[in-house]
Amino acid sequence: MLPDKIFGLFSMYGLMIGVGIILCFVVLYVYGKHANINKKFLDFVFYNGIISIVGGFFFAYLVQAVLDYIKNPSAGFHFQNLTFMGGLIGGAGIFLIGYFIFRKKYPKGEMLKLLQIAPCCILIAHAFGRIGCFCAGCCYGIETDSWLGVLFPRHLTKVYPTQLFVFLFLFLLFALCSILFYKRNFKYNLPLYMIAYGVFRFLIEFIRGDDRGAFILGMSPSQFWSILLVAGGIAVIFLLNYLYKKQNESNFTYSNSEQKKFD
Repeated sequence: MLPDKIFGLFSMYGLMIGVGIILCFVVLYVYGKHANINKKFLDFVFYNGIISIVGGFFFAYLVQAVLDYIKNPSAGFHFQNLTFMGGLIGGAGIFLIGYFIFRKKYPKGEMLKLLQIAPCCILIAHAFGRIGCFCAGCCYGIETDSWLGVLFPRHLTKVYPTQLFVFLFLFLLFALCSILFYKRNFKYNLPLYMIAYGVFRFLIEFIRGDDRGAFILGMSPSQFWSILLVAGGIAVIFLLNYLYKKQNESNFTYSNSEQKKFD
């Protein structure tokens, strides 16, 4: 496994998260330029994204603290661990609030372009975050004697390196979404991400070894959120169909009105 600190001073966990966030914004601007997103709107997404990331980390700690307290109230309420699902939902909520407040300042249709590339930004950041988890030894899998097993310092036996399994899945999904965007101008990357990650996260929970308690119907908290993520992804498909249809009708009406000027 990789060291948890560089020169005994810098946390690899923090470094990998930092690298992931930087790459997230690099992807935003590179892909955003390819999608011909309005420059001012792209800058707004950058600053709103920073606020959303900070808020997302708060919700990641808050949700996990609540779950830990429910699991063991006698231990008190502490902000010690974090959960990606809580951060994703909280950060997305903050971003959407900012967007709806300032959306009238920017051209219509820019948000639809952004939704094509937003999953790529999230995926690359999350992937490097999982490398950080591997270095820190958190989010590990169940015990195993398989050749895939890794021995972390805090364990006496080898466990599945689920952090690396997730990293590989996220990176491959990032590559797929990127190819679909560049080669096919695919408009459904967001629901693809939501459904694919939701299904994968639900399944990977069966070999996660860090007990976070049961939530509803015996599922882990992440499995419960995964079901909601998949359901949300299906709903987003119908929402995008409606929005693209409405956009096409609007463009058709505008085209006809312009044509009449020349008739």
